[in-house]
Amino acid sequence: MADLAMVFHWGPVELDPLPLSELMEWRERARSRWEGNDGK
Repeated sequence: MADLAMVFHWGPVELDPLPLSELMEWRERARSRWEGNDGK
Protein backbone atom coordinates (compact mmCIF):
# COMPACT_ATOMS: atom_id res chain seq x y z
CA MET A 1 0.00 0.00 0.00
CA ALA A 2 2.93 2.32 0.56
CA ASP A 3 3.82 1.96 -3.13
CA LEU A 4 0.37 3.17 -4.12
CA ALA A 5 0.47 6.04 -1.67
CA MET A 6 3.84 7.19 -2.95
CA VAL A 7 3.20 6.87 -6.69
CA PHE A 8 -0.47 7.82 -6.91
CA HIS A 9 -0.74 9.95 -3.74
CA TRP A 10 -3.58 7.82 -2.39
CA GLY A 11 -4.28 7.56 1.31
CA PRO A 12 -5.91 4.90 3.47
CA VAL A 13 -9.39 6.29 2.73
CA GLU A 14 -8.98 5.47 -0.98
CA LEU A 15 -7.20 2.15 -0.46
CA ASP A 16 -9.22 0.59 2.36
CA PRO A 17 -12.34 -0.27 0.31
CA LEU A 18 -10.35 -2.02 -2.46
CA PRO A 19 -10.24 -5.83 -2.43
CA LEU A 20 -6.82 -7.45 -2.19
CA SER A 21 -6.87 -8.52 -5.85
CA GLU A 22 -7.41 -4.93 -6.99
CA LEU A 23 -4.72 -3.65 -4.63
CA MET A 24 -2.31 -6.11 -6.21
CA GLU A 25 -3.21 -4.90 -9.71
CA TRP A 26 -2.70 -1.25 -8.71
CA ARG A 27 0.55 -2.14 -6.95
CA GLU A 28 1.89 -3.58 -10.22
CA ARG A 29 0.86 -0.41 -12.06
CA ALA A 30 2.64 1.66 -9.43
CA ARG A 31 5.79 -0.45 -9.77
CA SER A 32 5.75 -0.11 -13.55
CA ARG A 33 5.24 3.63 -13.35
CA TRP A 34 7.97 4.07 -10.75
CA GLU A 35 10.49 2.01 -12.73
CA GLY A 36 9.61 3.94 -15.87
CA ASN A 37 10.31 7.25 -14.13
CA ASP A 38 13.36 5.90 -12.35
CA GLY A 39 15.09 4.79 -15.55
CA LYS A 40 15.42 1.11 -14.59
